[in-house]
Amino acid sequence: MTGRKREAMSGLMFAAPFLFGFAAFFVVPFLISVVFTFTKNANGLKFAGLDNYIDLFGSSAFQTAAYNTFRFILIGVPLIMVLSTLLALLLHKRFLGSSFYRSVFLYPLVVPVAATVMVFQLVFAESGVINTIYAWFGLPIENWLASDRAFYVLMILYLWKNCGYNIVLIMAGLNSIPYAFHEAAQVEGASRWQILRHITIPLLAPSFFFVFVVSIINSFKCFREAFLLGGFIPHKSIYMLQHFMNNNFTNLNYQRLSTAAFLVFIVIFALVFVLFWMRRKAGDIQL
Repeated sequence: MTGRKREAMSGLMFAAPFLFGFAAFFVVPFLISVVFTFTKNANGLKFAGLDNYIDLFGSSAFQTAAYNTFRFILIGVPLIMVLSTLLALLLHKRFLGSSFYRSVFLYPLVVPVAATVMVFQLVFAESGVINTIYAWFGLPIENWLASDRAFYVLMILYLWKNCGYNIVLIMAGLNSIPYAFHEAAQVEGASRWQILRHITIPLLAPSFFFVFVVSIINSFKCFREAFLLGGFIPHKSIYMLQHFMNNNFTNLNYQRLSTAAFLVFIVIFALVFVLFWMRRKAGDIQL
């Protein structure tokens, strides 16, 4: 056996436990769930064709969950991208207390989600802090978590929880830009806006791409916060696809659960594939 083959065998032996675990706990269950999407019941596995997909798209609960999920993504991801970029550009400048503010935006990363949601419940509950202030000024009390405003409460929670991580990623991109580029532009008489527009923003493109993908993934993961805020049956404005799948899992409706999960997988896979294709077409900016 040659040295190269021996190295390949050694690498395969070290990777074997991971590959076995990945196949047993991810690949095989995924394939089983795909089979469930084309069957009528879990016991007989009677072939149903596309009936499960037709039934799913005709479900008002699925339509509400899909609408809320994609509405949350379309609003939340651009918001967090803009907010993270502005804060990163601000914190990148040295000023009094800048180190303290950087730490403040990192605190949500180390605080447990349950504790964060508890604070939001204390603030936005019917007898919470905001309604107490409203009562002092004689304003009508709002039922924040049991009305359409629950969507915006969840959006604020998503932004507060994930903004710090995005700031770190963008600041890492800012630190990788050689300061000599800015100095050369200043010597040529470029203004701050021109430097930002023609140097900083283009060179941050790889960081923006990564932050954009992470933000989309985190928006799908916001079910934890929505579940802790609203429970099993939240207000319809924060009824997400994960609620729909969780409720079908509780009701042992594995066909509908598997169909919804497979569709979500297809959407995420297609979205990430398109993003990587667009990045490859555009090309990375190399310093």
